[in-house]
Amino acid sequence: MSLTIITILIKIILILLGVAYFTIAERKVMAATQRRHGPDVVGFLGLLQPLADGLKLVVKEVLIPTKTEQIGFLLAPIIVLTLSLLSWSIIPFGFFEHNFVPSLTNLEGNEYLHKILVGAVPANIKYGLLFLLAISSFNVYGIIIAGWSSNSKYAFLGALRSAAQMISYEVSIGLIILPLILLSASLNITEIVLIQSKTIWFIFPLLPCSIIFFISMLAETNRAPFDLPEAEAELVAGYNVEYSSIIFAMFFLAEYSNMILMATIFTIFFLGGWVGGVFLFCLKITTFCFLFILVRAAFPRYRYDQLMNIGWKIFLPILSGYLILLVGLLTFFNSLLLITI
Repeated sequence: MSLTIITILIKIILILLGVAYFTIAERKVMAATQRRHGPDVVGFLGLLQPLADGLKLVVKEVLIPTKTEQIGFLLAPIIVLTLSLLSWSIIPFGFFEHNFVPSLTNLEGNEYLHKILVGAVPANIKYGLLFLLAISSFNVYGIIIAGWSSNSKYAFLGALRSAAQMISYEVSIGLIILPLILLSASLNITEIVLIQSKTIWFIFPLLPCSIIFFISMLAETNRAPFDLPEAEAELVAGYNVEYSSIIFAMFFLAEYSNMILMATIFTIFFLGGWVGGVFLFCLKITTFCFLFILVRAAFPRYRYDQLMNIGWKIFLPILSGYLILLVGLLTFFNSLLLITI
């Protein structure tokens, strides 16, 4: 138990440090893309800028508007950040084996019959994919509470936009997960990686799903070109417009933590996770974090009706048809295999 707690604390510290330096990476990459200077004053090459920004947010006064619903106002950022960090508890970064009878035996029967996949993951949940979907769904409540409790029409409109956007693209992500379950015959994230280590990366048979998943990642995390809840020209700053100081920083940390999380999930689902070593795993994650930034620098913001049309009128039919095609192919080849045997 103590080892698990230490592992969780180390993970949280590394995630927060990763988020801090992801912000300066974003600013420097966007500056290079737009031919201007990024942060370069605080520390060598500006590397201490995230620490200075964090210190500024911590020491600033917390201002709570007088007509807010104060309990909900303070609870919302805690919910959002906690759920964001909780999602990391089931992300596997590798595994080691012990000679105990496991609860997970879907892989190759005898080879894994007397081994348990413990690994660099505090909670190796059998139904990890469902856990991820549940946590993603609960995030909507934190955003809705933040907009409603602020007692501001701008904040409430931003919260409604964000909730509708997240729910719409969760449908796409759910339909993408179904082919993964069919190919891996498991809801456990560690087993999905191990299946790819024994066959091929899922990006090859599921290339259309991987492209749609990447686009859905941008919408799910409210990132450009789908950052409509934070369309400054219309909504000032979205659902968090009334927040300041450390409670604003909690929303900020949750958003960037979710970006790194989604890049990690993409790597696990489609690029074999840690297969090839931890360095290669981190390189894959860094590549997709870079793509997050590059998309923001390169593409203009969509209109809200365009965003909804993409999710419901384009992605939903494509994924439904692809799922039916995949089920048909798997059924045909399984029947052919049974006839051959």
